[in-house]
Amino acid sequence: MRIIDFHTHIYPDAIAAKAADNVRQFYDGLGNDKIDGSVQTLLSHSDRAGISEFVVLPVAVVPERTRHINSFILEQTASQPRFYGFGTVHAAMEGLMDEVQFIMDNGLRGIKIHPDYQTFGIDDPGMFPVYEQIQGKIPMVFHMGDLRYDYSHPARLRNVLEQFPKLQVVAAHFGGYQMKEIAREVLTDSNCLFDTSSSLMFMEPEQAVEYIRHYGAERFLYGSDFPMWDPEVELQRFLQLPLTDDEKEQIAWKTAAKLLGV
Repeated sequence: MRIIDFHTHIYPDAIAAKAADNVRQFYDGLGNDKIDGSVQTLLSHSDRAGISEFVVLPVAVVPERTRHINSFILEQTASQPRFYGFGTVHAAMEGLMDEVQFIMDNGLRGIKIHPDYQTFGIDDPGMFPVYEQIQGKIPMVFHMGDLRYDYSHPARLRNVLEQFPKLQVVAAHFGGYQMKEIAREVLTDSNCLFDTSSSLMFMEPEQAVEYIRHYGAERFLYGSDFPMWDPEVELQRFLQLPLTDDEKEQIAWKTAAKLLGV
């Protein structure tokens, strides 16, 4: 079966181990500390798992590094035909809309935002011009629902979706990393998609299936959240869910292929 891993992160070799460790520290030590965030590590683990394609999602923690990060993703997607690269922006950066245009002009497939790591809310008015510019053109992926912060609260996403109805959104982590029930209350009748990343290990298989069927399998994309987790382990965790073959295929690649236009 074709597998598109819709939620991965990669870093330059020189900082791959440190960057992956920094992310794990942000999550109080969660994650697989034997995996770095290099391209080669992603490919080697994923080849053993049988994953065919990847969406690589950067995050600009420091506004001034945004162009450098987006350029790195462009370099990697140019050399790795299995990669679909997203860009990133930061609400506090200078030249925000110029960077959005750079992302679109250079063929990056969407934009990734991590509100908690970047410390601004999903519905920060400073981001509204971005949503207006990209709605109906390229999708936006949001990290969602950390209880330690309010930046990525599902209600904030609901506010954005109501104001920008043509915005294509993927709400990562079942719509709420630690707020799945809240997400269910406020996002069920919205037009957003969800991914499975950093979620299945915290849910009983039957619970995960119930959530997926509540929203509809056609609204889900498979994601490993590499390098937080091992792609081989995460794919097996997904494939072992008591879903139908059609549901698994929908989540594994069909929704992603439609969203990406591939």
